[in-house]
Amino acid sequence: MRRLLLLRHAKSDWSVALPDNERPLNPRGRKAADRMGRYLQCEGLAPDKVLCSPAVRAAETWRLVQPCLKSEPKVEHIEALSDFGSGTVLLDIIRQSGGDVQTLMLVGHNPSIEGLANLLVGTGDPAALAGLQRKYPTAALAVIDFEIVAWHEIAPSTGILTSFIRPKKLED
Repeated sequence: MRRLLLLRHAKSDWSVALPDNERPLNPRGRKAADRMGRYLQCEGLAPDKVLCSPAVRAAETWRLVQPCLKSEPKVEHIEALSDFGSGTVLLDIIRQSGGDVQTLMLVGHNPSIEGLANLLVGTGDPAALAGLQRKYPTAALAVIDFEIVAWHEIAPSTGILTSFIRPKKLED
């Protein structure tokens, strides 16, 4: 059994004129990233390995999530995770870079994170499935389980969506 955590980066700051990859999080995004980190910790969803986009907003999202966890997973910043496509590029990255870890997290961008989730999920919790179909907002997290031995076996429509969490649902 393998578990995939798909985290979309938190809300970025559009108030400053910076190149896309250099935009940091805004205050709302920083709060949402912290909320998601606390959620991961409370639910025992610590990744063994993290594949993160090198974009500032994605890397900052991970930096705010990580201190909430009790572990320090291996983190790889992969340029190809800055993809804004259908999710198939991310699927290839998982197959190539997932290694032998049980729980793998991707921190990336839409529409590719949403596309990947929809590509991989075959069944799951009805409320989570409905949430995923509505929208994949910033800092949202999909938890998808697979009955596979290794990440190179991951295939479309084979995932079981166990939860889909929006940071707004976790507001204090």
